Amino acid sequence: MTGPSGPTPDPGHHHPEPWASTPTAPLPPGWAGPEPVAAGRRTAPAPTEPPRGRRATTVLTLLLVAVLATAGVVGWRLWETTAAWEESAAEWEALARTHGEQLAQTQAELEAATGELDATRAQLATAQARITELADEKAQLGDTTAAQQQLADYQERISQAAGRVATALATCVDGQERLIGYLQDAASYDAADVARFRADVERVCGAASDANASLQSELSR
Repeated sequence: MTGPSGPTPDPGHHHPEPWASTPTAPLPPGWAGPEPVAAGRRTAPAPTEPPRGRRATTVLTLLLVAVLATAGVVGWRLWETTAAWEESAAEWEALARTHGEQLAQTQAELEAATGELDATRAQLATAQARITELADEKAQLGDTTAAQQQLADYQERISQAAGRVATALATCVDGQERLIGYLQDAASYDAADVARFRADVERVCGAASDANASLQSELSR
């Protein structure tokens, strides 16, 4: 059946409408869309650290490295300083021990020289008194002029020898006293100068001992 302008629908029959696909947006060339992802294998995106946090971590790391390096340098310098101080202390201890031994030896030598000087002065006084007694005895006995001359010569020899001994021993004692003062304050003097002065004192005291030996020889005649 047809209407005035064409076929009219048949009221007794339903005609299904033709199927039409859902329109989709055109895809770019070479891209077929996202790949399908299997169920259960999807991973969450990794969290990203804010840039400011990364900078702070870097700065802290650099500061830590700088602190450790500085501590290492300071520790090394401290170790070097400690080692140098220990070496210097050992040297000063050895020097003090040496000067202490020399001081004790010089003090003992001073005591010996002082005793020797006192003994020499006592011997000289005894010799002078004995010479005077002999002169008086010879004069009372009327001895000859030759005997008197011999006695006078003897007295002169004894006096000269005793004078030399007294002078040498006095110089020795003075030198030893000064040396003791130097050794007691050894840090204020050059070690080489102290050693030279000690050698001079030993030489003077040696000469005094030789002179005293000559005096004893004269007194024993």
